[in-house]
Amino acid sequence: MAVRETHRDIDRAASAWAARQDRGPLSPDDAAALEAWLRGDPRRRGALLRARAVSLISESAQALGPDFDPETFAEPRRARLSRRSVLTWSGAAVAAGSLGALTWATSAAGAVISTERGEIRLVPLKDGSTVLLNTESRIRVRYDDGQRHVTLVKGEAYFSVARDERRPFVVEVGGRRLRTAQAGFRVRKLDDDPVDLLVSQGLVDVSAAPLFGAGKALAVSANTRLALADPGHRSAEQPRPMAPEAVTRELAWRDGKLAFEGETLAQAASTFARYSDTRIEIRDPLLAREPVTGLFAASDPVGFSRAVAQVFDARLQREGETVVLSRGAQPPAAAQ
Repeated sequence: MAVRETHRDIDRAASAWAARQDRGPLSPDDAAALEAWLRGDPRRRGALLRARAVSLISESAQALGPDFDPETFAEPRRARLSRRSVLTWSGAAVAAGSLGALTWATSAAGAVISTERGEIRLVPLKDGSTVLLNTESRIRVRYDDGQRHVTLVKGEAYFSVARDERRPFVVEVGGRRLRTAQAGFRVRKLDDDPVDLLVSQGLVDVSAAPLFGAGKALAVSANTRLALADPGHRSAEQPRPMAPEAVTRELAWRDGKLAFEGETLAQAASTFARYSDTRIEIRDPLLAREPVTGLFAASDPVGFSRAVAQVFDARLQREGETVVLSRGAQPPAAAQ
């Protein structure tokens, strides 16, 4: 009876194939052997894509360290609190690439801080808290003697809140108030999607903003995600616990990375569009539905597309600011 390969066996083989591809074009015999290997188990394509992602973005593998596990994308396991963990809690862990740190002082009316597409900005607050703004995001900050108040106008932000016994830290978003004494949490507000809260450390109380009336606060603890309903439909909200490695994947953008775990190629292309003017267009509906797994640089949609093209036997073509992925017949050339 044949023994079923483990995920780790597949990952080792995928890493070996990725290394052989990096050394140069495969011979016809090797290319045929790779195709036969890929057809042997549906898990192998995802494993090769993960291996190619690490190979194409070597700095990602170096940052994740020797204990990187491609199945979980968890950070390296350490027996004690590391410098990286301390920096993350204090809000000083910054993203690679186009990251700017902004020092500022608020007036009584507050200050508006924003990022452009592809920009990630670390905002130190005067109480020791920090806000890490993701691409195309905007916040309004107002501190007074009674509370520390931030409004998320749009986009995505990770808050690392320093303890202040006299003043609570309040984030207002979409008619809701998120209140904490000390926590690390991400809030996302994109277009018409529900506001998304992910608490990685501490405890956050969620309630309606004063304009929408009083109500019982919902406590959201660490490693928990909550999609915020409209203020009038709070009873439908259900906090969802998440594994620590899933939280790490969800927050990979803080390091300038995008982590996918089974999303379709079309969904991945949409996510990359938040970070770059270069668009990924998929002209084959079946290819668009292929699942994607891997860790990629948010600012490198072309590198991502190359990895996808190699793993899924697709054709890559540049048309101005668009990267076209296709299979089957050769697409018509762009008009000159």
